[in-house]
Amino acid sequence: MKPRNLLIIMSDQHTRSVTGCYGHDFISTPNLDRLAAQGARFNAAYTPCPVCVPARAAFATGKYVHQIGYWDNATPFDGSVPSWHSLLRERGHQTVSIGKLHFRSDKDDNGFSDEQIAMHIIDGEGDLLGLIRDEDMPKRAASWKMAKLAGPGESMYTRYDRDIAARAQAWLYEEAPKHTDKPWVLFVSFVAPHFPLTAPSEHFYHYYNRDLPPPKLYDKRHAPIHPYVDTYRETFAYDEHFETPDMLKRGQAGYLGLVSFMDEQVGKVLLALENAGLHDATRIVYTTDHGDNLGNRGLWGKSVMYEEAAAVPLIVAGDDIPAGHVVETPATLLDIYPFIIDCTGECDAETMPTDILGTSLGALIDGAEANRVAFSEYHGMGSKTGAFMVRKGPYKLIHYIDYPPQFFNLDDDPDEVNDLGQEVSVKPLIDEMMLELCAICDPDDVDRRAKVDQTIRLEESGGKEAVIARGDIGFSVPPGVKPMFD
Repeated sequence: MKPRNLLIIMSDQHTRSVTGCYGHDFISTPNLDRLAAQGARFNAAYTPCPVCVPARAAFATGKYVHQIGYWDNATPFDGSVPSWHSLLRERGHQTVSIGKLHFRSDKDDNGFSDEQIAMHIIDGEGDLLGLIRDEDMPKRAASWKMAKLAGPGESMYTRYDRDIAARAQAWLYEEAPKHTDKPWVLFVSFVAPHFPLTAPSEHFYHYYNRDLPPPKLYDKRHAPIHPYVDTYRETFAYDEHFETPDMLKRGQAGYLGLVSFMDEQVGKVLLALENAGLHDATRIVYTTDHGDNLGNRGLWGKSVMYEEAAAVPLIVAGDDIPAGHVVETPATLLDIYPFIIDCTGECDAETMPTDILGTSLGALIDGAEANRVAFSEYHGMGSKTGAFMVRKGPYKLIHYIDYPPQFFNLDDDPDEVNDLGQEVSVKPLIDEMMLELCAICDPDDVDRRAKVDQTIRLEESGGKEAVIARGDIGFSVPPGVKPMFD
């Protein structure tokens, strides 16, 4: 692979299926669709963890969450573990971040050459409530924000994303031409379509003024599904605030509108890349940190292993990437790390860390490891027990500590409405998938370590009562915005 500049665009909470190139019936994502037509689309890509802070730490370090110990939204990346950006900076490359990072603080050395308008966790502490994972987890007081803020208009997030897009365009026009000795990496990280579900009016009404189908299995939202899922629904209780059919529709239109708004910002950045004369010398990656449940099964937000939350869009375009190519091999965000190193020409044995787990996206595009396993894990807010996912071929196992497993054949059941976890006929397949999981980690030991670390962190933060008294923020705030707790 020839050394090239690399533009990485990451959104936040973008459900893979809500993209035109991934088959959505009516979502407007022309820029992402065009990018996919120019390059390769991964159809089975996953987050290493379906919540922001751990997913982004794993993306930065190329390691699983259980290896780096950034378990939850109160245990953020602090620059102490080597990252792809610190490695490339040491080798003389410009590694520039614009937008959301969700690390601990801009006071840390996070490994970038330049870090612009970064959004980090609140007060360097983040979501301390997520450390409480016992039988008496507090119900989230800020869950009302999901439904009550859904509608047309501008939010702190859409204003922030416009600023991110403007900064990225300026960097491409003014700074990128100064760095020609070695390939640069520009990481542009938007917040949309993360809630609040407030979408600019032109995008909101584009969807609100049409018939929208109800979320999948929405008529079953009050029925038990699985102990893990039921606990999450009870803790966050987002759906109980959608009190009328119109409120539900406004939530759906808000999310869809934010996806189109995000695509619009992506288009502005890609146009600047072209107008600056950098398109042919730059490869492009688009992805997100995790998805969103979108009301399916009465679930909103993330934190579960269904496809809506755990699967991610992943698109790669540029030199050496075949146009219109589709990759069915399972992949994760960890596979981007070695691709970045390959792309910048630093893939020699001296540079590439020996403990990096991913396989370069370029190799996967070329057909490598077709039978590989994708892995994700969760140890955070709204869960009493660890959740582990392995995907191999059409099969997907979700293993829980102390709870029954869930098992799906995604070829036959892409909507995951038929849980085969208790079917005797598939037990040999479940056993085989458990062997794949145990080859990656010991789930019982990982669950124990996470809870020990979280207990220590909870006590360091004043204990359970103090953390509950601090309140629930609902979502992080951009630079310069004061957080409001409930």
